[in-house]
Amino acid sequence: MGDEQDRLLPIANVGRIMKQILPPAAKVSKEFISFVTCEASDRCHKENRKTVNGDDVYWALCSLGLDNHAEATGKYLHKYREFERERALQNKASTVTQGNSEECRPTTDPSSLEITVMDRK
Repeated sequence: MGDEQDRLLPIANVGRIMKQILPPAAKVSKEFISFVTCEASDRCHKENRKTVNGDDVYWALCSLGLDNHAEATGKYLHKYREFERERALQNKASTVTQGNSEECRPTTDPSSLEITVMDRK
């Protein structure tokens, strides 16, 4: 019983993720959420992880053959991550412009930087 409850813990979170990409009047049944959550949770369990994330939900939808739902979820995850990245950059930029001269923080995303190593002879 305890193991089953552990697998079903993130239902509310998964439901929230699913409902965010749907029109306000759309309904998602608890059974559907439980079905997807169970699949995502199984993946996490096999990978020795305790937290189900958006990628796990996306994988579960694909794994269950729910390609239309997976496509919408994938697009939402991409847009969400872009938004969070932009927000983080804005927060860093606003911290730098507040005049804190003791710290120097980059205003660009480190993952967008390219470094070329040249071999001198």
